Amino acid sequence: MSRPRILIVGAGFAGYRAARTLSRLTRNRAEITLLNPTDYFLYLPLLPQVAAGILEPRRVTVSVAGTLRHVRLVLGEADGIDLDARTVHYTDPEGQGGTLGYDRLVLAVGSVNKLLPIPGVAENAHGFRGLPEALYLRDHVTRQVELAASADDPKSRTSRCTFVVVGAGYTGTEVAAQGQLFTDALVRKHPLRQGMRPRWLLLDIAPRVLPEMDERLSRTADRVLRRRGVDVRMGVSVKEATHDGVLLTDGEFIDSRTLVWCVGVRPDPLVEGLGRPLERGRLLVDPYLQVPGHPDVFACGDAAAVPDLERPGQYTPMTAQHAWRQGKVAAVNVAASLGLGSRRPYRHRDLGFVVDLGGAQAAANPLGVPLSGPLAGGVTRGYHLAAMPGNRIRVAADWLLEAVLPRQAVQLGLVRSWNVPLDTASPELARVPGAPAQSGTEKSGTEDHS
Repeated sequence: MSRPRILIVGAGFAGYRAARTLSRLTRNRAEITLLNPTDYFLYLPLLPQVAAGILEPRRVTVSVAGTLRHVRLVLGEADGIDLDARTVHYTDPEGQGGTLGYDRLVLAVGSVNKLLPIPGVAENAHGFRGLPEALYLRDHVTRQVELAASADDPKSRTSRCTFVVVGAGYTGTEVAAQGQLFTDALVRKHPLRQGMRPRWLLLDIAPRVLPEMDERLSRTADRVLRRRGVDVRMGVSVKEATHDGVLLTDGEFIDSRTLVWCVGVRPDPLVEGLGRPLERGRLLVDPYLQVPGHPDVFACGDAAAVPDLERPGQYTPMTAQHAWRQGKVAAVNVAASLGLGSRRPYRHRDLGFVVDLGGAQAAANPLGVPLSGPLAGGVTRGYHLAAMPGNRIRVAADWLLEAVLPRQAVQLGLVRSWNVPLDTASPELARVPGAPAQSGTEKSGTEDHS
C-alpha cells in the first residue's frame, strides 16, 4: 500500500514547523514534500542585525535538508493550485514548470510587502521581508556614507546621509534602531565633513511607536530611539516618493536617497486564486486549520485567517509567534486525518513580545512582565536563541565578536536595487534581469538608482 502524500507549500515559520512536526509524528509512514523557493528557513526577527552588519547572512538561515529528516525538498514557487485535482503547479528557479500531487495539503505561503497607492513608492522604496533586501540595505547604507564622506556638495552629503524608514511596528523600529548604530560606526571610519552625523527618520501614521505593544514598552522604545538621535515622527507618513527624497503628508520634503518600507505585510497573493472565502486577503479556515469544504486542505501562518478562540469574532494576528504554533497544530491535525493521533483546535496563550533596539537595549514583556534596558536586551537575545531551530552557537559567536571587535563594513555589491523590487510576491528571492517574471510581481526597471 502506498504511503499518503503530504505536500507543504512554504518553509516559513508555519511551514517549517509543520514539516518538522509531521516528520516526527508520521515516522516515515507518509511521504512529506516541502515546496519552497529557497533551501532554507529564514529566522526573520534577526534580519535587521544582518542589515546592520552584526550577523552574517547564513546565521539567520537554517538548512531544510540538514534539519528536516524524511522530508523531500522541492525548490520552486507555487503559482497555481487545483483543489479538485489535488495538484499544485510550481516554477523552479530555472523557470521550468512542474506539478506535485497530494493527499493532504498544508498552505503556509506566508506574506509579502504591503503596498499602498502612494506615488513613487513602488519605484523608489525597498521592503524588508527577505535576505536579499537585508543585504541590499547593508550595501546601500554603507555606499551612501562612503559617497557622502568624499562628496563636495553639502546637499548631496545631507541627502546621502538621511535614511527614512516608514512603519514603526516591530520591523521598522528595529531597522531604525540598528541602522542608527550602524551608520554611527561607519562614520568613525569615514568621518563626515563639518561634524555631520547620519540622520534616521522613523515615520508612522500611528500615534506612537510600536502601537501593537503595551504603552510602557512603546515609551521605552521611543525614548531609546530619540536619545540616539533618531527623528521619530508619529502621525505623519509619505505622500510621494522620488529618487531625490520623500514628500511627507505634513508638506515637508526630506532630501534622501534611502526609503525603507516597513508598513506591514499582506497575505501571499497565491491564496486569492483558490476561489475560497477570504478575510482581508487571508484564507478562511476553521479552528482546526482546515479549509471549509476541503477536509484535505489545511492552512496556517500569515496567509490563513484563523479564528481566535480567546477573542470570539476575531482572527489571530499575522505574527511569527502565531505562525510557529499554528504550524505545529496543523501538523497534528494532518496526522490525525491519517489516523495518527487526535486532532485539536488552535488555541494560544500570549507569551509576550521582544523588540531588539540594538546594543544592550531592548523592550520586552515576557509573560506580561514589562522590561527595558540591558535586562530586556538579555531576555531578547535569550528568546531568539531559544526560538531558533538551528545556528544558535554561530549566532552567539557573532554577538560575542560584535562586542569585542570593530564591526566590518564593506560593500559586497551582490544585490542591486533592481534585484529587490518592492512590488514582489517573492521577497525571499533576488530578482535577476532576464529571468522569468515572478508571479505577482510588477515589471521592474533595470536602472540602478542606489
